[in-house]
Amino acid sequence: MKVLIHETRETATGCAAALIADRLASEPDVVLGLATGGTMEAVYADLIARHRDSGISFARAQSFNLDEYIGLSPDHPCSYWTYMRDKFFDQVDFAPGHTHLPRGDAPDPEAEAARYEAAIVAAGDIGLQLLGLGANGHIGFNEPTSSLSSLTRIKTLTRSTRAANARYFASDDDVPRLAITMGIGTIMRAQDIVLLAFGEAKAKVVAQMIEGPVTAACPASILQMHRKVTVVLDEAAASALALRDYYELVHPRVVEPAS
Repeated sequence: MKVLIHETRETATGCAAALIADRLASEPDVVLGLATGGTMEAVYADLIARHRDSGISFARAQSFNLDEYIGLSPDHPCSYWTYMRDKFFDQVDFAPGHTHLPRGDAPDPEAEAARYEAAIVAAGDIGLQLLGLGANGHIGFNEPTSSLSSLTRIKTLTRSTRAANARYFASDDDVPRLAITMGIGTIMRAQDIVLLAFGEAKAKVVAQMIEGPVTAACPASILQMHRKVTVVLDEAAASALALRDYYELVHPRVVEPAS
């Protein structure tokens, strides 16, 4: 596991975006695994700018998002389909049909989960997976106690996850209780993983993920078992790491350039 500690979230965001851009340059037909949430908005804004200003292209790539709420149609304003169109897809050059999310409004969610898993396998699995980190250690919507070898399936969301996402909905009661999510086993099949986390509120779970035991109580801890993970942090998110000095010895802290 490579741990990169940045002075600011801006340089951390730029690092994550650069890793994706570099992969596109070396492998234009890469299959990207994408995430949603506030942390990712700046990553997508950076990639849009690189597409506009530097000519990076997504035309040959495919993408599979991690998850979608059950019960929300692709045109629902709070769906992840809408998030991805607004924040990313409509502003870059993915080919029609090359961007994929589960259908939250599918009449049979279990069948939809199986279909989505099969589509990922048919695409050759994920080449580079972008992840955020939930405050309770979830990746995708794989909540604590999730099977560490699980495939794409339906998950019940915890109260804390629903509360964290309530700001996107009109009321707490409107936040769906179920979602279709890539499984932990699905995520772990990715060739490369980039996880991005910011802020002091994530410091404890970051330390559990990187330095704690591998346990379903902190699903992200399974990433210790992956062959190629890059964890990108700002200083605040790295503040509880016991071995921080070592990580900075191996990969010196990235300092914000002087203005």
